[in-house]
Parts: sequence; C-alpha cells; structure tokens
Amino acid sequence: MTRILAYRFSAFGDVAMTAPVFREFLEQNPGVEIIMVSRKNFESLFAGIPNVIFKGIDLDDYKGILGLRKLANELIREFHPDLIANLHDVIRTKILDKIYRRKGLKVFKIDKGKEEKEHLTDIWNLNKNQLKKTVERYADVFREMGFKVELSHQLRPASVHKSGIGFAPFAQHRGKMFPLERSYELAKILAQSHTLYFFGGGKKETEVLEKWQLEIPNTFSLAGKLSLTEELNKIAELDLMISMDSANMHLASLMGTRCISIWGQTHPYAGFLGFGQNENDVVEVKDLTCRPCSVFGDKECFRGDWACLEELSVQKIVERIGGI
Repeated sequence: MTRILAYRFSAFGDVAMTAPVFREFLEQNPGVEIIMVSRKNFESLFAGIPNVIFKGIDLDDYKGILGLRKLANELIREFHPDLIANLHDVIRTKILDKIYRRKGLKVFKIDKGKEEKEHLTDIWNLNKNQLKKTVERYADVFREMGFKVELSHQLRPASVHKSGIGFAPFAQHRGKMFPLERSYELAKILAQSHTLYFFGGGKKETEVLEKWQLEIPNTFSLAGKLSLTEELNKIAELDLMISMDSANMHLASLMGTRCISIWGQTHPYAGFLGFGQNENDVVEVKDLTCRPCSVFGDKECFRGDWACLEELSVQKIVERIGGI
C-alpha cells in the first residue's frame, strides 16, 4: 500500500473540492491510501471515502517554523508516508515541503495557475478563456506522482429521497453575493411552490435567516442548528441547492445535489465551478467585459456600481430552476 500524506488547511470550499477527487483517484488506484491533514472541523467532508484517513489539527498548536517542524515530525512518526502532496502551496505548506524534502521524501505540489488567473482577472483583458478546473489541478498532483486518474465530472447523488430547495444567500465577500433584498424576494417566490431551507453560519447570518423564516411561510432556517455532518446529510436530500460561488456549492457537489450558482465578480473560468455541476446552472451577467475582476470576490468594484450583481434578475434564477 502506497501512503500519500496530503495537506490543505483552507479555505473551506477549497478543502471540500479535494474530496470528490480523492474518491475517484482512490477508486482507480486501489493500492493507495491518503492521509488528509486539515483543520479539525473539516473531518466530515471525508467521511465515507474508503482509504482516506483524516488527521485533524489545530494550526494554533503549530505556529512558526518550530511548530511546523514539530507537525512534520509528528506526521512522519504516526503515518510513515511514502509521498507528499501539497494541495495548498502557501508559505506554511512550502515550509512543510522543505522539511520533508530534507528528510528524503518526494514532494509534489499543486500548480494554482497564479499568473493565468491574474491575466484572467485583468479588467483590460478582453479575451477571457476557461482555465483548468481546480479539481483537475488537484488530480494533476497525483498524476505527477505517476498515477493515472480520470475525473468523471459527474454528480453522484448520496440520497435517493430528494425534496425541497436549499438556499444559501450569503458569501464571504460582497463581490460574490446577490443583494440580500433580492434574495429575500427570490425566497418569497420559491416558497410559494417549494419547501425552502436556508443555510448560513455566524450570528448575523443566523439572525437574518431566522427573521426570513418568520416572515415567509414554508421556509425553515437551518443556520446555526446543524453539525457539518447533519448539514451534508440535509443537502444530500435536497432536489436542488441555490448558492453563491461559495462553499455551499462545493458541499452540494460532494453530496451529488444539483446546484444553481450565482456569480458576480468571480467567474467559472477561474476553475472553481463545483465538481460535476452543469455550466447551464451558472447564473451571471455575461456581457460585462470587466468580469471576472477577482478570483475570490474580495475586490472593490472597478465601475463602482456592482453591475455584475445588481443587473442580475430574480426572474433569471427562477427560470433556471425549471420544473422540479
């Protein structure tokens, strides 16, 4: 059995995207085992994937170069890996790579395509093209090791019993988020014909969604009420998820649930469309030459009017849902 030590510590959505890649890679390479090192609270993302051992850590326990050396030594003692897969490529993981190379281990790291993404998000670049999907970038790390892996890019429903629509109206950055008043309008329309479940996290989001639940019949706020495992199980049972370009899209992919995704500053061309999700389920303002202006949705609007989100209509999203 070849044992691969892989690490990716953030962000939540990016870590979630590794899980379907692991599943298909390990199915095609049964003599391999992956030790996934990440934040403790991400463990449920990897539940049920054979030959994945999850090692949850608290990064506060391993600060600085000495802390990372301690982590590297602990992982070697516990798991005795054959190969190292750096799926993050940030300063912290570069230091780990260096430590492992000094110990004689072969290290393989993700090519995040930083320059390509900078060119894609240059507002003066009018020739925008699809970049390699992030999940393929993860798979490339294993291909460089000499393994074969062909990703299906197909959803695998985790539940046969499906009902209701999930709606996650929040995102970490403004450049990814449909205006809240229009999300409220969308919720009112959808709840007339479907049971609607709200997803979110944190105090402010929970307060907003509980208020919506009180005001809109046939809606239920799950914000702050479920563990990650329970949330994943609920997403698996939905007919459909509606999400911004956010972690909820990737959770839907992981559970094999169709997701209609709303994109503002960001764009699927950067490679972050959820695994197996249909490009026809992307909702965006297509004729803005300044899009995408950001990989992560964390920039100020160049035009100052947030047209990429303000010009999106509620009706466009309703039409995309179709007859479920």
